[in-house]
Amino acid sequence: MNREEFINRVRDGLETIDINHKPVLVALSGGADSVALLRALLELQCDCRAAHCNFHLRDDESYRDEQFVRQLCQQLNVPLTVKDFDVAAWQQEHGGSVEMACRELRYQWFEQERQRQECAYIAVAHHADDQVETFFLNLLRGTGIKGLTGMERLNHKIWRPLLSVTRADILDYLASIGQDYVTDSTNAQNTYRRNRLRNIVLPNIEHQFPHGTSRIINTMENLSRDNRLLTTLVNNLIPNESHIDIATLLGQSEAPTLLYHRIRHLGFNREQCEQAIEAAHQSHTGRQFAGKGHLLIVNRLTLDIEKMNELQDVEIPIDLTTNVLSPVHISISRNNPPFSPLMCDGKRKVAFSTQLLECQQIVLRHWRRGDRINPFGLKGSKLVSDLFADLKLDHAAKRDAWLLVADDKILWVLGYRAAAQYTVDPESQEYLLLSL
Repeated sequence: MNREEFINRVRDGLETIDINHKPVLVALSGGADSVALLRALLELQCDCRAAHCNFHLRDDESYRDEQFVRQLCQQLNVPLTVKDFDVAAWQQEHGGSVEMACRELRYQWFEQERQRQECAYIAVAHHADDQVETFFLNLLRGTGIKGLTGMERLNHKIWRPLLSVTRADILDYLASIGQDYVTDSTNAQNTYRRNRLRNIVLPNIEHQFPHGTSRIINTMENLSRDNRLLTTLVNNLIPNESHIDIATLLGQSEAPTLLYHRIRHLGFNREQCEQAIEAAHQSHTGRQFAGKGHLLIVNRLTLDIEKMNELQDVEIPIDLTTNVLSPVHISISRNNPPFSPLMCDGKRKVAFSTQLLECQQIVLRHWRRGDRINPFGLKGSKLVSDLFADLKLDHAAKRDAWLLVADDKILWVLGYRAAAQYTVDPESQEYLLLSL
């Protein structure tokens, strides 16, 4: 692909959005993709700002990348903001992989910068090859039509102008304008799943099935059109997502699937929809399922959805004899080998005596003012608000935290701290192991 065709491909994506005379914040790593994105947008007369994340994960390479980006932006007269991150500290507080930590940190900061600098969008450099990788990653995790459509060109304020060009197109473009870039040495390592797909699986597919990746892109585009049609049909069948008529749902042969496609954007999963339909079919009114910021309530005639922030006092009963699917996923195992404290971290994996099952009421709920916990390993009780302060949680993290409460005793602030009640005796072979 020559330079003119490359710019025209990017221009086509530009015509589908409304910048409204505002600047665009470009996520600039210094790699080939993001450098091509910045140069192309500048050629198209976009007012660009650049944002660079330094995660300090690659020693001297991290500083090399930052220095390259600084010099590039100075040459191009592009305002640049650089942010240093402590990935290990974030993981210690929130858990998860290095990949997840970096993603959460950078997108949160990008949005903060977008608002601060009054930019229209955050431009990121995902391209067609990334789409194919995403297709396979989602396919192998298990997904539906939506997951196989890949990344959207515009998702809220995240804009992907390069989805119609390949990595090879990007390298050709950079060569045509004589623009250099830096290379992340970890891209050649097959530690991460995406790297294994990029370096091993997809080259083999392309070798065995020439032009196979372009056909996968075509398939994804077809699935995207199918998904848009499906969404329209579902919304026509269920026009009101806040109060869904149970009779209408139960009259459909695939009621759980219909419900899922209507409310999945609120954070509800297929298992929850199946359980909700079963509860409605059995007239088990009062059952509740939590999505991301929303609650699904089974009533006599309707399934009602309400915003969670309006229901901070809600208590969701759970059964600890089986895995918990809602409002968070908790894996529960019992009758394990002799207990060892090494099985738990006290944050995302905790253990309790089976006497816990004798409690009259076990629920998950959010934090309330005045809540106290008896933290494991400490004498006496502590305000949960003080625990949050010690952990330096922001308002959103405090609001979204879930508490495991048994007969009005707080036993676990999920992901952060366990209580001293219902502790397991050493070498016990009867205990509950809960993993968030």
